[in-house]
Amino acid sequence: MSGGILWKAVLSVAILGWALLNLVPFEDREFGPYVVEQGSQEEVQALVDRASAGVEAGEYPSVYVGMREIVNAEGIDLASYFPEINLVDIRNQERRNEVLLRELLKRSKKNLRYGLDLEGGVSFTLQLDDEALADMNQFQRQDQLKQVVEVMQNRVNGLGVAEPVIRPVSDNSVQIQLPGMNLRDDPEGIESLRKPARLEFRLVNRDMVPSEGISAPLGYEALYIEEENQEGEIVERGYFVKRVAEATGSIVAKAGAMQNQSGGFQVYIDFTSEGDKRFAAITEKIVEGNNETGSVGQLAIVLDGELKSAPTVREVIRGGATISGRFSQREALELANTLNNPLEYELSVEEMSEVGPSLAADARDKSILAAEIGAGLVIVFMIAWYGLGGIVAVISIIVNVLIVLGVLASLGATLTLPGVAALVLTVGMAVDANILIFERVREELRAGKKTTSALLGGYDKAFSTIVDANVTTLITAGILIWLGSGPVKGFGVTLAIGICASVFCALVVSRFLLEILVYKAGVKKILGFSLPGPLSVDFLRFRKPAFLVSWLIVACGVFAIWSHWDHLFGIDFVGGDEIAVAYEEKIPISGIQSAANEGGFGEVTSVYQVNMIDDTESLTIQTEVGKGEEFFEALKAQHPEAGLVLEGQTSIGASVSEHIQRNAIISVGVALLGILLYIALRFEVGYGIGAVVATIHDVLMTIGIFVLADGQFSAPMIAAILMIVGYSINDTIVVFDRIREELTLNPTYTLKKVVNLAINMTLGRSILTSLTTFMAAFALYLAGSGIIVDFAFVFLIGIITGTFSSIYIASPIFYWWHKGDRKHVEDRELTPKYDWQTGSSE
Repeated sequence: MSGGILWKAVLSVAILGWALLNLVPFEDREFGPYVVEQGSQEEVQALVDRASAGVEAGEYPSVYVGMREIVNAEGIDLASYFPEINLVDIRNQERRNEVLLRELLKRSKKNLRYGLDLEGGVSFTLQLDDEALADMNQFQRQDQLKQVVEVMQNRVNGLGVAEPVIRPVSDNSVQIQLPGMNLRDDPEGIESLRKPARLEFRLVNRDMVPSEGISAPLGYEALYIEEENQEGEIVERGYFVKRVAEATGSIVAKAGAMQNQSGGFQVYIDFTSEGDKRFAAITEKIVEGNNETGSVGQLAIVLDGELKSAPTVREVIRGGATISGRFSQREALELANTLNNPLEYELSVEEMSEVGPSLAADARDKSILAAEIGAGLVIVFMIAWYGLGGIVAVISIIVNVLIVLGVLASLGATLTLPGVAALVLTVGMAVDANILIFERVREELRAGKKTTSALLGGYDKAFSTIVDANVTTLITAGILIWLGSGPVKGFGVTLAIGICASVFCALVVSRFLLEILVYKAGVKKILGFSLPGPLSVDFLRFRKPAFLVSWLIVACGVFAIWSHWDHLFGIDFVGGDEIAVAYEEKIPISGIQSAANEGGFGEVTSVYQVNMIDDTESLTIQTEVGKGEEFFEALKAQHPEAGLVLEGQTSIGASVSEHIQRNAIISVGVALLGILLYIALRFEVGYGIGAVVATIHDVLMTIGIFVLADGQFSAPMIAAILMIVGYSINDTIVVFDRIREELTLNPTYTLKKVVNLAINMTLGRSILTSLTTFMAAFALYLAGSGIIVDFAFVFLIGIITGTFSSIYIASPIFYWWHKGDRKHVEDRELTPKYDWQTGSSE
């Protein structure tokens, strides 16, 4: 038994330690002082002082750029001052300095970035070449812009957790806003985003190389590549490369970055099945030439007309290839990402700006306070109700949150204010497994077992329910990751992390803490208050009126969606107007929002931004379609002291593209099918039908009531709706798992009596779980601000509908499916009966 506690404790500490390491540093550190701290040399202090002075004089945009310019101009080797950063494999001094400074810049930044609403970031506009669009009509231009938006979404936000804003602006430009990025430190940081990534594989001339007086052979052109010689010097080497490519990037299935044997980085390429055959044929042709001429041939890898690598080919290559070169890790990753998401045309940078937070400071602080209150209510309730068990659950939940944040930080995720809200609501949901276990332990105690036996029995009986409930939600998350894109994919990633962390904390962290209390400390009472014993209510007696009233409300909601369709979606979905405003006196963001609310202008988003070219500051305001100028006049009238001047207006497209919307619907549909299949195999088809119909009911009712309350959909609301799917399935599975168990324990009971018994037995757990989650959401609803209020409102509806539907939708459908006959259930099970097994501590 001691061994069982030990491995759980070691594993818990190890995973928590890893998560905390990923979260360090918790805040950004100023680059100059950080470099001095790490270097611990007077020379480093002098360099930082010189760079800082250059920034003040306007010579450099940042200390980072200033140091890079100074050391390269004066031939200073920075690596000698930072011996703990191993760069011995990089012989070229300028490259070594660049890699070192980038590493120091990365280490100075916090790993978990904050979103545009909390911290701001950068905004830049990429423009399509007018010549490329010259022969296109309006519809073709729109299609081209849609393609650009989708490619940019994939390049910037592969996992969907970076939370950028990407939208069309006018008919030839795309606006991209990236949270937490600083172009003053990394002005070249957007270069990889705008390149087309036109990859070509071309043959290299065996006999000739470019030199003075030598012309290119017919069909070839001279291309040059910078290479590092043995002395670490950068030299330019030329090749005559065939103009016509042997193959293009169409043969590539996937590209990625990896470290090579010398410590540098290279890009690997996996080919499609046809591409692999094509590449093998190309290299076979070169090898045949090797045998005929006695010289070793080369294959040029050309990206956007630039020679990247010219490796020699000594044997037929199958299964993939690599692009080697002078790549840092970031450059290799960016190149691989570009190859995975090629553009048809190169884009030019039209403008770049730093943007401030889109949420007013008082609204931001108010919402964060609401989140803290919500989490605090859950914690207080758990401790007050479950005593020592509640304290254990709270510790487990804190570890849960830290693990989720640690994993998100390791993925480069961005934490937005809706993300903070979702995290608090996750805290409310995370108590579910602990409550499930505690209530099972309480049942064992009521049966007369000792605390030690009751703890073991409670975990054994709760284990299968926890696994089933979370596997179904994990299926949903997996399909959202697989088929979703943008915020849908991001939600799937976050949901999957939260599920795994919750299960781990409930079954490992909580368990080893409780086992220490019970088995080692000899504690006899680990649970506090308890609800009265199971009720004996005939829930199925009211199934018909409850079912009809419920679907009548759904019908009203669907009608409301249809009747409100024209103004149902916000700027994120349909676009709007964007106005640029100059001013003499700055108006607080809260003042702008107040003017929007008083004038009934609907959704209005405003940010202050600094132009990176001339350092001028301006105010950018986004409104619903057709309301830009009208809102400007209203704001000007309300704040005459500000000296507002309208500098320009343009139309902006949706940041949630049709592609993302379509993928969201497909993802949810496939997820429901996956849930149906899992439950049919694990339980029986009738259970699956009941769970899927209940989930559809909950989503439709939640959306309908939200629309009836005059709600409008924005991008974060996608996550709120998807969260309802997870919550609904989780609650239904708990009831279904108990029905299956009671069918086995009570072979003489009718199906109606079994269903009623199962609902009554799980009712206490359902009330407590719904109550804790409701408290967290209600605090956000009462004290939150802006989108947080809508987010919390949707989840409040979902909590009520999820609890209701598990009793009056899912269970009756299961009962009707089997015509009230328990034998009908047993005859239609697709797999033999079995139980999940869990390890014993004794």
